[in-house]
Amino acid sequence: MSWLWAIIVGFVLGLIAKAILPGKQQIPLWLTTVFGIIGSILGNAVAGWIGVEDTRGIDWTRHLLQLVFAIAVVGLGDMLWVSVRGSRQKA
Repeated sequence: MSWLWAIIVGFVLGLIAKAILPGKQQIPLWLTTVFGIIGSILGNAVAGWIGVEDTRGIDWTRHLLQLVFAIAVVGLGDMLWVSVRGSRQKA
């Protein structure tokens, strides 16, 4: 069940990150989900390092860190995707 939650959270974080980033990102939906999962994992790791991984109630700091890292990973991943695949426009 934890893999299912990781996919769901990664999907939601990836979509929010794409909505926050300016311009149009050219990465496919599956890669958005993967980048969201990576951002979530990095955010959890940093939350653990600073000691806010598990608090009473809603872990707002951990969720904010997950979102920040998802935005960074989606932004960097989109730049890499465009440089590798090229910016092909459908006519």
